Amino acid sequence: MQTPQLTQSILTAALDGLELQKSRIEDQIAQVRSLLGGAPRKPVASAEASGEVAPKRTLSAAARRSIATAQKKRWALIRKQKAAGGEPAAKAAVKPAKRKLSAAGRRAIIEATKKRWAKVRAEAAKAKKAAEAK
Repeated sequence: MQTPQLTQSILTAALDGLELQKSRIEDQIAQVRSLLGGAPRKPVASAEASGEVAPKRTLSAAARRSIATAQKKRWALIRKQKAAGGEPAAKAAVKPAKRKLSAAGRRAIIEATKKRWAKVRAEAAKAKKAAEAK
């Protein structure tokens, strides 16, 4: 049996048929969504394929109000500290105090380092003697 040649008209007809099926399916999805009480929306696949960005999420009025209140409190604190002639608390807390190493701690580190290097040198000397013996 011979396979038919795909011509321009056959491909165009196939494309038209597939697009018609797609539109019917989208209409049926919209009907089901309306029965469920959901608002009709674009199919997820088409949004991803076209490279569209999902819409930004919105905050409720109560959430926006609480964020605004907190920000106003922060600014009020900063203004209060500036009026008093002090540095804002946020800037003062950014730089922690430098830690210092005690003399005993420094000695312990130096001794441990010397011990490790002595061990490395001893093993290297052993390996060198073994290589010379061969």
